Amino acid sequence: MGGIQKILIQVNLAGEASKSGATPETVPELLREFGRLPHLRVLGLMTLPPWLADPEAVRPYFRALRELRDRLEAYCGQPLPELSMGMSGDFEVAVAEGATLVRVGTAIFGSRG
Repeated sequence: MGGIQKILIQVNLAGEASKSGATPETVPELLREFGRLPHLRVLGLMTLPPWLADPEAVRPYFRALRELRDRLEAYCGQPLPELSMGMSGDFEVAVAEGATLVRVGTAIFGSRG
């Protein structure tokens, strides 16, 4: 044992009851708490914005996650290089807003069922 688990903190930016994640206001405390755990390392943040047909309509959520990450890096003095946001229908907008990880399964494998 003794390995380090690299994690992302999921942030529920839209406050959707159907999705999990921390509120933006609680993320600083989570970072402090996780920082006390020697076998966890927070690498960044992730979000699942509301599904909207127009990719530009989700841009504000991607921008908000990037801006939250930037504030957190300044606050805690710790780099948070990963931003997981964007899926097949909106990944270009997510990448333009700073995504480092995207989920593009539908674009590769087609829709489910």
